[in-house]
Amino acid sequence: MSNCKALSMPSTPIVKLSLSKSPPFRDPTLFRSIVGGLQYLTFTCPDISFAVNRIFQFVHCPTNLHWQATKCILRYLFGTVYHGLFLAKSTSLTLSVFSDADRGGSLDDHKSTSGYALYVGSNLVSWGSQK
Repeated sequence: MSNCKALSMPSTPIVKLSLSKSPPFRDPTLFRSIVGGLQYLTFTCPDISFAVNRIFQFVHCPTNLHWQATKCILRYLFGTVYHGLFLAKSTSLTLSVFSDADRGGSLDDHKSTSGYALYVGSNLVSWGSQK
């Protein structure tokens, strides 16, 4: 995918991933390998955490739709190679926390996904998401 077209977002909010909407992916080992690498990458790229969490829920039985979602993340990363976390010097120690959740957004088990971001001044210091 070295010559792919870059995307501006790591996932499409319109596409709801499910176990039964697509035929099985031809190479589950390749899928698991790439998704595992993406999960490791979330330590330094918090902007892909939610999208990786969504596809990681299907590593046991990936479909073609899950593979397409994975390729969207890779295309987003291709366009943001030079992005990263920047810690700026700040005299402000203001603590800000932002969170969000979808209510029963999973089509398979109707569980919610939530996430948060914690800032000290203008610096992102902690983040996470969970189902």
